[in-house]
Amino acid sequence: MLTVDFSRFPLAPGDRVLDLGCGAGRHAFECYRRGARVVALDQNGEEIREVAKWFAAMKEAGEAPEGATATAMEGDALALPFPDESFDVVIISEVMEHIPDDKGVLAEMVRVLKPGGRIAITVPRYGPEKVCWALSDAYHEVEGGHIRIYKADELLARIREAGLKPYGTHHAHALHSPYWWLKCAFGVDNDKALPVRAYHKLLVWDIMRKPLATRVAEEALNPLIGKSFVAYATKPHLPVAAVAPTAAAAPADAK
Repeated sequence: MLTVDFSRFPLAPGDRVLDLGCGAGRHAFECYRRGARVVALDQNGEEIREVAKWFAAMKEAGEAPEGATATAMEGDALALPFPDESFDVVIISEVMEHIPDDKGVLAEMVRVLKPGGRIAITVPRYGPEKVCWALSDAYHEVEGGHIRIYKADELLARIREAGLKPYGTHHAHALHSPYWWLKCAFGVDNDKALPVRAYHKLLVWDIMRKPLATRVAEEALNPLIGKSFVAYATKPHLPVAAVAPTAAAAPADAK
């Protein structure tokens, strides 16, 4: 289940991609299938080991085109182990709501992104997330849980402050909002409640079968109750005026 829409976020074979806070690896796997050179990074060592196994299985099964590469590694989002301007693409999906220093994470992503590179950021949407917080303290008052709820304009303002230029937004996963409302109402850890089990079966069926009826319904509902807010941005090239003084000063410095 992808949150990033690759029809709005084009990926070229050979692009170097960082999936930051990759979790179980869903976006990293898709980028690998599309021919990218992927680095999947997360602080959870257990998840990274699973992602590495899936990368190996995909390679063995011939799911990735020739030239594509994939690496899974542990790392800290606030101190990325990469040189400046290392990646053409950065994806961070459902991560920033967990991190106290979200500005620091944005700064690190901008640092490792090449000028002209693209970034995709997804976070829980304000409205559906507020319902979850209202229904259940356990939903967010846990170690490693959600510590903030972003309004769309607040996230876009942070993106601009970091030096990025947003170019598109949308909402995703409307059918998942009621599922989380049910979980919050009946107990976040209570998977045995009949409404929760029944709705979960519906979601699994939808993911596996992708029937037209639910696809149309979700597209119609996404603007209203989409669970995730997705923003796309680019890193501008330095303006000529910013580099001209340095170039002009070079002969004088050489004397």
